[in-house]
Amino acid sequence: MALFGLGGSTPKEGANPHIKDSSLATFAADVLEASREVPVIVDFWAPWCGPCKQLTPALEKAVTEAKGAVKLVKVNVDENQEIARQLRIQSIPTVYAFKNGQPVDGFMGAIPDSQLNQFVAGLIGEGGGHGGHDHAAEVLAFAEQAFEQGDIGQAAQAYAHVLQDEPGNPKAVAGLARCYLKSGDLERAKTTLALVRPDDANDEAVRAVNAELSLREKAAAASGKNTELEAKLAANPNDHQARYDLALALDADGDREGAIEALLELVKRDRKWNEEAARKQLVTLFEAMGPTDERTISARRKLSSILFS
Repeated sequence: MALFGLGGSTPKEGANPHIKDSSLATFAADVLEASREVPVIVDFWAPWCGPCKQLTPALEKAVTEAKGAVKLVKVNVDENQEIARQLRIQSIPTVYAFKNGQPVDGFMGAIPDSQLNQFVAGLIGEGGGHGGHDHAAEVLAFAEQAFEQGDIGQAAQAYAHVLQDEPGNPKAVAGLARCYLKSGDLERAKTTLALVRPDDANDEAVRAVNAELSLREKAAAASGKNTELEAKLAANPNDHQARYDLALALDADGDREGAIEALLELVKRDRKWNEEAARKQLVTLFEAMGPTDERTISARRKLSSILFS
């Protein structure tokens, strides 16, 4: 932020005083300083961006109707690549909301007018306000959206922002750990999970990431051995260790469905093998994927059918 200039931009004559374009030279004054008085929404756009052409007019309308309770600053990323780089803008439209010189909320992509109006109302304290818990929930939702869209850096920043305000927040801890897992940094994921508050250690999101971490650690040794293990099974279909290791290898290579099928087959052949290792591994997979995942639901049915047949 220190690289941003300090001189504010001046709205064109006759223009809405609550809406302006900004640049690197004026960003600090237009956004960081101005947000100490009222919330400032920053719209990152480009002339070639189709969704931007839908979102920007809707933003302008919502800000105009707010009558000065919130401001809108528009940043053309083609002309202001340094701002986009500093704020790690990787897709547009992206919208950030600033208060007291800090980003507090945001979203990516065009959203319905109803959600946009709620977003603006929340910033100015209407329709339920923008207090601590609600704010954390909104930032977590933004982080989840960024993660799902593949913007791991943006998601990690948002999760870290929540942890600054609420140390040990289980959803933020789990989310940040998941970002590290996605980038392949198992050690930092493990360290991050240790930040969760003791009372929240059994939170569903924390348990899911813990399970995923366990799966990754087990799979590391088996990764890349699929062909060798498949040859062993072709020679001896009752080589249970080879089938179990193949399940780990498949999961390590991103074929979770294949891993599930291999484990179900092992349970079917010898459910008690190695102290029910296949069933226990399936349970870990279910926890990592979550109870509502279609793969979990389907595999649980198949496992129950095998166990109670």
